[in-house]
Amino acid sequence: MEENGGGGSYRYWVREATADAAPLPLPKKLSPQHLLSQPNSLGSVWNTAGTWEEKNLNNWATHRIKELLVSVGSLEFSGGKAQIAEVSKCSGDAFLVIVRNKKRVGYTYELTLKIKGEWIVKEKKRMVKGHLDFPEFSFGELDDLQMQVRISDEKDLSRQDKLQISQDLKLFLQPVREKLLQFEQELKDR
Repeated sequence: MEENGGGGSYRYWVREATADAAPLPLPKKLSPQHLLSQPNSLGSVWNTAGTWEEKNLNNWATHRIKELLVSVGSLEFSGGKAQIAEVSKCSGDAFLVIVRNKKRVGYTYELTLKIKGEWIVKEKKRMVKGHLDFPEFSFGELDDLQMQVRISDEKDLSRQDKLQISQDLKLFLQPVREKLLQFEQELKDR
């Protein structure tokens, strides 16, 4: 490509302003009064039109779910009692989305809760450990919450004892559902 001495040449990006070009925009500092006069919109200050804006809430949500579930406490059964020892798996996504000035929240999570308990088995107190698995749950679907029970210490337990302990542990479903509904409400209120 040749450049001619005094005249213009073809360039991808024009760096010099010509006489007939529009003036460059000048930055304008916004005053606090200007910000207050803007219509009330959700989301960031820069997003006054309320277009798409997404906020990741994974850290807050994971911490809050663990905190709520450990607070369930212990449950008493006819043959013993058990409590949630820890939340051994809590993985998923939580988010807040603002679309057209409307706030929407959502989440999808998987949980595994470690359970410790004591049951009377053949007139002796037995320490039993297990896990409660919640394969997947998401926003607005807690009525269909599914739970699977796994007993870790099953040696020396008869089939009938394992069945009874599993049935007892299934009673954790309702208090866990209530804590997750509380989480869902807190997420909506953010």
